[in-house]
Amino acid sequence: MQLRPYQKDAVSAVIKHFRHHQSPALLVLPTGAGKSVIIAELARIARGRVLVLTHVQELVEQNHAKFVAMGQQADIYSAGLGLKQASAKVVFASIQSLAASTDAKHQAFSMVVVDECHRINLDGDSQYKQVFDALTTANPKVKTLGLTATPYRLDKGWIYQKHANGTLRSAEPKPFEHCIFELPIGQLIKQKFLTPANIVDGAVASLLLPAEGEESESFTIAQGRATTLICEHLVRLSPDFNGILIFAASVAHGNEILSRLPSEEAALITGETKSRDREAIINDFKAKKLKFLVNVSVLTTGFDAPHIDLIAILRRTDSVALYQQMVGRGLRLADGKEECLVLDYAGNGYSLFAPEVGEPKPKSDSQVVDVPCPKCGHTNHFWGKMDENGCLLEHFGRRCQGLVDQFDDLDSEEVSPPSTQQQQCDFRFRFKECPDCLAENDIAARNCHQCNKPLVDPDKRLKEVLKLKDYMVLRCSGLSLSLSQLKSGQEAINVTWHDEDGAELSQRYGFATPGQKGAFYHNFVRMHLKAPGQPLRLKDANDVVNNANLFRHPDFVVGRKEKWGWKVIDCLFDYQGRYRKADSAY
Repeated sequence: MQLRPYQKDAVSAVIKHFRHHQSPALLVLPTGAGKSVIIAELARIARGRVLVLTHVQELVEQNHAKFVAMGQQADIYSAGLGLKQASAKVVFASIQSLAASTDAKHQAFSMVVVDECHRINLDGDSQYKQVFDALTTANPKVKTLGLTATPYRLDKGWIYQKHANGTLRSAEPKPFEHCIFELPIGQLIKQKFLTPANIVDGAVASLLLPAEGEESESFTIAQGRATTLICEHLVRLSPDFNGILIFAASVAHGNEILSRLPSEEAALITGETKSRDREAIINDFKAKKLKFLVNVSVLTTGFDAPHIDLIAILRRTDSVALYQQMVGRGLRLADGKEECLVLDYAGNGYSLFAPEVGEPKPKSDSQVVDVPCPKCGHTNHFWGKMDENGCLLEHFGRRCQGLVDQFDDLDSEEVSPPSTQQQQCDFRFRFKECPDCLAENDIAARNCHQCNKPLVDPDKRLKEVLKLKDYMVLRCSGLSLSLSQLKSGQEAINVTWHDEDGAELSQRYGFATPGQKGAFYHNFVRMHLKAPGQPLRLKDANDVVNNANLFRHPDFVVGRKEKWGWKVIDCLFDYQGRYRKADSAY
């Protein structure tokens, strides 16, 4: 079996890593990249025993078949497949069967490979933890490799700590320390290893569909039910397509969709579907006895049906990677297949070429943007917004995710070179400043990371101020800039913060001397910028006013009454607490 160039690169990355490191490693490859071929090649060239784990019997069987196709022999340990053999050099097993075994999991292996490893949970007494503990006891030097297309989980975040491109994903312990190789799905499409996707954004329909966990019965429209109209549309399109895969938002929603499709041509698979029934349904769909296959969060991984040429997405997701997984179900190559039509009725609006950000979308129109760090130069992927010319208008990044070298023993007189460690770049795009030591902290921090003193709790701050007679709190809904003058005649900028009821607070800033410009930047610009960290070249006050769209408004503005009027003493950004903000519902 001939490996594709990127598959060879992935294998080489694994060999290079484990020659020098013992730490768990991760390969990130999209749907259709041929993870089973990479696993088979690694198992073939391994000197010691290899255990390949996954969570569903279909993948156990599929991975085993690829290995056998290379002329190799291996055992299968899976109750679902009716085989429990684990004496060969290479063993393909389901995690459920191995965790339940009394002796198989205690055998010594030199490497354990976990397919769809984003499902690993090492908390408590989970099946993966039981197996890993047993394998480590049998061989403390066992090496762990994971493969997945979705390295980010909405419930637990990233599943690894560091990326090969120099990005820190998490400082907390994770199942994998390094992502040593990642292949974007767009690259496979450009290289014609996957079928192109024709994505149609059904944004209008997105308002008519139930969110995950919500009951679909509550969503109606004047001309009829949204789901009914969508299903009618899919039925009209069906004669021109070979296989239609539908992603539903919930079990109730899936049943509703199924009831509106031709009964002899459609089936539904959920997490509650019995394995025997699931296998029969999938086989009928692959044999084209079924035209429509509806599923609820179960066919995003471990499902291979190349004839699928229409994907209908009727559920929302906050994960770019999960969206790409859903679309990827229809991108495998097949005879006569030129493209896969993707109808995104949920209006998710993600790009197949966008990287995973690792945070839920802050706004419905947010997109993935590249933001270089002005300190270390690392290119960060944040949610944000671009204009029609591709210029960055806004981003929601907090801290640079780049890894920088930290040198030890720089003052040592030893001849040997200083050792290096990598740590996260300390540049913060958005921050909360400590009033005592002026250190920049994460916007959600409760204590200063430098002096450890408690930072002001925004809820407590608002509660105290609202009780005081000579203070005003604006629930800010916008701001405006205008030209002004100081008493000295020097040019100035007047900043006005507006609340939703028409009240306002204003502050005047001089902008004639270098000192005045520095004070304006420190007291206003750095916290109000929509895209902090980007070069800002505003030559005069008129230039600042004309570029008012570069600045965001705070959530709350606190003013104190002085003899001459009101003075703005505090602006609260990125607020999350008990008080309602101007842009939230009453």
